[in-house]
Amino acid sequence: MPEAAHERRWVKRALPAPKYGILSQLRSYFIFDPLIWMYTVVLGLVSVPVSLFGDRERILHGFARAWSWMIMKTIFSPVKVTGLEKIDTTKTYVYAVNHASALDIPVLYVYLPFQFRIAFKKELLAYPVVGWHLKRSGQICVDQQNPAGSIGSIRSALKGLKAGMPLVIYPEGGRTPDGEIKPFLPGAFFLAIKAKVDVVPVALVGTYELLPMNTYHIKSRRLEMRVGAPISTAGLTGHDMQALSERVQKAVTELFEGGHVSVASR
Repeated sequence: MPEAAHERRWVKRALPAPKYGILSQLRSYFIFDPLIWMYTVVLGLVSVPVSLFGDRERILHGFARAWSWMIMKTIFSPVKVTGLEKIDTTKTYVYAVNHASALDIPVLYVYLPFQFRIAFKKELLAYPVVGWHLKRSGQICVDQQNPAGSIGSIRSALKGLKAGMPLVIYPEGGRTPDGEIKPFLPGAFFLAIKAKVDVVPVALVGTYELLPMNTYHIKSRRLEMRVGAPISTAGLTGHDMQALSERVQKAVTELFEGGHVSVASR
């Protein structure tokens, strides 16, 4: 892409960013990061015995939302949400979200006002506390190295969708290393087609600049969560996964760059 065109795209989608220096780094390393680890360990450990009484998955979702709320308040990064008011959040959807930061998850838990399941990579199960929570709370484990090993989780997700439980997916398959949206994986939309539920495109803007990969320096800034119109899966089969993937990626990219998807695509 020519440099001038790249700059126009960046200016269109990016939010104004303050300058960061040594004080920002010290604040992150000695205040933000330790507090987030403390929230994670304390809430993670407390959630285990509490979840033994009552609806375990609902209780653990509540803990995840409380954990996320504490993080977002701690890092001083307000989120502007647009488009969510235009969709019926009582309906079951697959929410397709671009993935740029480890802090995408707290944003979603705080600003999606309903219980949902989220698809995650198997590697996260190796992390103490976090892995325990993911496994106990009914999230959807995806083994990218051994797809056959994910059959049980996929069946669980399909059953959940048909029973009315929304699902959040990251169709890129992982975090972007440079802030640009990467090609969506067609297989990510198998469940939406199989369960016959529409896909809602969601663009998170500013989270890459907030906390990209390979750093613990959280750079407080304004963020946005832009929600587009549902994209229909009516009449689609497994042969249409590639076409659906391309439509959803186009919608997410338009939202990410500041545009709007005002009518449902079919």
